[in-house]
This record gives sequence, C-alpha cells and structure tokens, in this order.
Amino acid sequence: MNYKRFIYYQGTVGMASSMIFPFYILLIKNVGDSYAQFGWAYGLFALTAALCYPLIGKYADQIGDKTFLVIYSWGMAILLLFFPLASEVWHVYILQVLMGVLGAIQKNSEKTILARYATKEIAGTQIGRYHVWTSVAAALAVIATGYLVDFLTIASIFYIASLVFAWSGLQLLKLENAAA
Repeated sequence: MNYKRFIYYQGTVGMASSMIFPFYILLIKNVGDSYAQFGWAYGLFALTAALCYPLIGKYADQIGDKTFLVIYSWGMAILLLFFPLASEVWHVYILQVLMGVLGAIQKNSEKTILARYATKEIAGTQIGRYHVWTSVAAALAVIATGYLVDFLTIASIFYIASLVFAWSGLQLLKLENAAA
C-alpha cells in the first residue's frame, strides 16, 4: 500500500464513519430516553478503545497494517447492519463496545502507517496533506448524509455506510505490495 492509496482508503472509511457518527444520536434517541444514554454509549466506545490500544499495539507489527485495516473495514461493515435492529439502549451499548475495539484497530493502524510512510524531513507536510483529504471526505459525507436522512430513513444510512466499509475492505484486499 503506498501513501496515495492509504489516503484514498482513509478518505473512504472516513466518509463511511462520518455518515453514521453525527446521526446515530437520532437512533439512540429513538431507542432510549435521554442524552445521558448517548454519553454512556460514546463513553463505552472511548473506554473500550483505550483499553484495547495496548493489545492492538503489541500485535500491530506481527499481524500487519493491511490485515488490521481489512479487519476494521469488514468488522464495521458487519457491525453497522445491526444498528438499525437495535431496539433497546443496551443493544446500542454492546454495539458501541464492539465499535470501540474496531476503532482502536483503525486508529492504531492509521498511526503506524503514517509513521512508516512519512519522510522525516517533510513529515509535517505529508501528514497535513493526509488530514486535508481525509477531513474533506468526512465533511462531504456528513453534509450529503444530512440530505439522505431527509429522504430516506435513519436505518438506511447505516446500510449505505456498511456498503462503503465493505467496498473499502475489498479495495484493500486487491492491493498488491501492501504492508502485511
């Protein structure tokens, strides 16, 4: 996987993530009765990720960046199919814990790939360019999803994001010479 392909991949998964994150508050509001439950859901996500980082970091070099990113993409694709089925707040909590594990895999892999590809003398420029493109992709996804939610159901965005994650996983599997 080269640097340009990595930015393309991260832009794609950033779009998929941005499609659901701001809008899943609406889903929680439909199955719960307070924003405190959103706080718990996001807190469980963040705490799970924090607790998983040491283990993921330990195996990152052995398992490989590409493998971890494929696990993340396909894991998210499958997991998002369950969000529209969540009818109780505890269902959302379980999904958030699983997303925390996957989020830790993604963030750790993102950082290790950036560390591997950034040229020491121009690392700031390369990382800045990386953030521009991934942030633009995420912003466009949030805006477009706002319109989609107006015309479709809240559940449909989870299915669309699942397809985008699955597509990104397929793209990774096709890459030759990826860091494995």
